Amino acid sequence: MIKYSIRGENIEVTDAIRSYVESKLGKIEKYFHVDQELDARVNLKVYRGKMSKVEVTIPIGSITLRAEDVSQDMYGSIDLVVDKIERQIRKNKTKIAKKHREKVPAGHVFTSEFEAEPAEETATAKVVRTKNVSLKPMDIEEALLQMDLLGHDFFIYTDAEDGQTNVLYRREDGGLGLIEAK
Repeated sequence: MIKYSIRGENIEVTDAIRSYVESKLGKIEKYFHVDQELDARVNLKVYRGKMSKVEVTIPIGSITLRAEDVSQDMYGSIDLVVDKIERQIRKNKTKIAKKHREKVPAGHVFTSEFEAEPAEETATAKVVRTKNVSLKPMDIEEALLQMDLLGHDFFIYTDAEDGQTNVLYRREDGGLGLIEAK
């Protein structure tokens, strides 16, 4: 069962939009156990130029499914985002199923809040967004899977073996780099 959290920015989330999102995202329930509860966070934004952005984030244990789309058609963007999420699930379903079966010991969730230091007054350096991230213990394969699922060029995680914070990143040559904090 999916529990929905649908939020609108510069748009009122009407019953029609809410039911459309719920019916479209309901398609992914077939990939999960019947008794498994998923939390889907949906963010709908409308910009001044009539462009709309749809973001969907679904955390599943230590894995997060995420997709977004920007277009002039809100309903079309919803369709595309659900298709992207489904593709992520199908592409990685064996890896996701394996990681979902593995249990993370209780109390092994590390939270790190990244706060921007006050920067000198310059025209080029300006923090425009700050994110809080929960660092979860995982191995490098799971971190790579998570990085690919999110579509990012880097991923910060806690190594399950030594408890150290690591950064996995994609190099310009296509290889992978690993930064290990000591």
